Amino acid sequence: MDWFSETGYPFMMFTPQHIIPLAGIALLILLLYLYRRPLQRDVSVRTIRIALSFILIVFEALLYGWYFYYARFSLEESLPLQLCSISYILTIIVLLFPSYRLYEFLYFAGIGGALQALLTPAAILSGFPHFTYFYFFVGHGAIVWVALYMTWVHGYRPTWRSIWRVLLILNVLLAVIVPINRLTGGNYLFVAEKPPGQSLLDYLGPWPWYLLSLEAVAAVIFVLLYLPFVRRKREP
Repeated sequence: MDWFSETGYPFMMFTPQHIIPLAGIALLILLLYLYRRPLQRDVSVRTIRIALSFILIVFEALLYGWYFYYARFSLEESLPLQLCSISYILTIIVLLFPSYRLYEFLYFAGIGGALQALLTPAAILSGFPHFTYFYFFVGHGAIVWVALYMTWVHGYRPTWRSIWRVLLILNVLLAVIVPINRLTGGNYLFVAEKPPGQSLLDYLGPWPWYLLSLEAVAAVIFVLLYLPFVRRKREP
């Protein structure tokens, strides 16, 4: 039962325990792209969505079970109010109840946030083989995979306006999270301070200026994510 123990294992970036799950996620995304057309015709599409949502719900239940079993739950750190935590919950909802508006957020904010977290896992709770290690990579990988699944299999497409809607939602979310951080003493959305460990925020200046830099970075990432659809529209 060491995989569910209170104490975790050390994690180091760009070692096999980091690179292998990244390669696994990349392979699953490649397979999704290669088999996107057969999946569109497959009657088991709904089954895939339900099965994946069930797996994600189980992982989330295990996480909070772990929090409470070891008295690790706190309002300061354990609420699902980080960007990837919010995207994780929206991933489950989109799988069960497909929604274009939720898809927009998941495609831009979900993919943008999850990719950054996967490349620089500053918020990971433990290394291999602890359960929270699998939770981190399965959860963040699922956010990216499901956003692309809804794009390639279900035919959802972001628009230029989607970028600005998602940026507006993120700023509204920021305005909601700031007072929650003050009440709980937390650092949700990393707006109170930078996360421990290496992350993209290390290159965006000191607090609070990195928040403004992050707005610009988010806009650039969203535009880059939209570029494949611009090219497609220009094709004869």
